Amino acid sequence: MATIRDIAKLAGVSPATVSRVLNYDQELSVAQETKQRIFEVAEELNYTKHKRANKIGKSVIRLVQWYDEAEELADLYYLSIRLGIEKKAEELNIQIRREALNELSDIQVSGTIALGKFDAEQIRQLKQIDENLLFVDFDGMNMGVNSLVVDFDQSLDLVIDYFIQQGHQKIGILSGEEKTKHNLQPIEDPRLKAFKTKLNQLNLYRPEFTLSAAFSMEAGKTAMAKFIANNQKLPNALFASSDALAVGALQAIQEAGLRIPEDISVIGFNDVSVAKYVSPALSTVKVETEWMGELAVSTILELAKEFSPVPRKIMLGTKLIQRDSTK
Repeated sequence: MATIRDIAKLAGVSPATVSRVLNYDQELSVAQETKQRIFEVAEELNYTKHKRANKIGKSVIRLVQWYDEAEELADLYYLSIRLGIEKKAEELNIQIRREALNELSDIQVSGTIALGKFDAEQIRQLKQIDENLLFVDFDGMNMGVNSLVVDFDQSLDLVIDYFIQQGHQKIGILSGEEKTKHNLQPIEDPRLKAFKTKLNQLNLYRPEFTLSAAFSMEAGKTAMAKFIANNQKLPNALFASSDALAVGALQAIQEAGLRIPEDISVIGFNDVSVAKYVSPALSTVKVETEWMGELAVSTILELAKEFSPVPRKIMLGTKLIQRDSTK
């Protein structure tokens, strides 16, 4: 595992600055560009080195994202996927052309990767600009679009089975709130749906232990602090829909004088680089985000070579990483 000193050396800052950034120290005054560089280096140092692939000629893939740079830093999930896309493209000598939805060009490309969540109008817009289209982290199958998504049912089975094995019966969730950019349509958190389904099957679902917040550390901390202040009965195990939410929950739980994991065990989702460096180190569901980005590039190139009569849906499994927040 890369150390804080390794990150500091490559980012050109002090180890203390790296530590405070990775722990979301809100009192730290540092430029946004510096934060971005630290997070990017932390993610890159987790990557496995691959052999250089054979050059296949300079092709172009369009990348459309719904997150801007500031939002990427609030929740590193999409940052990690994007870096995986760019890394694979560099290995294959492919150019990535990043375009905004309101500035789509008519340049000829091998395909378009759309990273994030999109509403029906945006999907139609993307389909008009390119027939070879792949959604990443969004299921567009019902609109006939190829999709690369995480298997959330399998992920929540891992989490809940682990909590039950540890003797927990009062299990809560801090789910994520999202809206599409254009029409601001609410997006259902698929982790919450899978959570409810699994616990209802076990007769363990407690709606009073269900809370939600926007996908950021600050929102997770605020929601968890408010929940603790307003409720005498608390879950003894908590799943958060992202590591950013989980880190916020950790801070709120500790500031309330509760112990982790003795009073509340916490599991996050994604296993971004920050999860290892917070205190206590965060147990989390590992999504192979870098590989997800790499697979997106491989898939869009494969789709460009051979016409598919029906849309393709690829579901990625996950694994549970156990650290100090549940031990």
